Amino acid sequence: MDKSPDAFRTISEVAEDLDLPQHVLRFWETRFNQIKPMKRGGGRRYYRPQDVELIKGIRHMLYDQGYTIKGVLKLLRENGNHFLVAIGNGDMAAVEAISQRRQADQVPLTPAAQPRGMDDEMLVGQPKVKPSRRFFGLGKTEEEGPVQPGASKLSRDNRALLQEALFDLLECKRLLDQVR
Repeated sequence: MDKSPDAFRTISEVAEDLDLPQHVLRFWETRFNQIKPMKRGGGRRYYRPQDVELIKGIRHMLYDQGYTIKGVLKLLRENGNHFLVAIGNGDMAAVEAISQRRQADQVPLTPAAQPRGMDDEMLVGQPKVKPSRRFFGLGKTEEEGPVQPGASKLSRDNRALLQEALFDLLECKRLLDQVR
């Protein structure tokens, strides 16, 4: 007879369901303090359904996506348990909603820390303007083209392209930090 989806699971049941050795689950408990099975007499572990969902997300990130334990810990710290639970369940709409909420919640720069000359079109988080396929304004009119010496502002397309290049570089740095 199958258990109810809300029933607690033993370590052997979780290990079998997720195709993991039991010692890996015990090790993950030492690394991920978010995994907290109940322990009964004799030290027997009972995993709650939310523990199993979190472990499923951790397993996916470590085994399928190639993250390190340190990388998954950073994801948990930045996005919370619900993010990895959504990833483990394959709920990409929830993952996207959590990511967008996180970006919206980020603290904006103080006025003193903001770059000068960008006014209210500050491109932090995501480019506000979809850049054209032209590279830094080549082939555009004089006023939309490359910045002339002594000019104080970049065009919107140029700022968007620079912001996109910055995002790509930061992602490269993140990937390099993971393999170190």
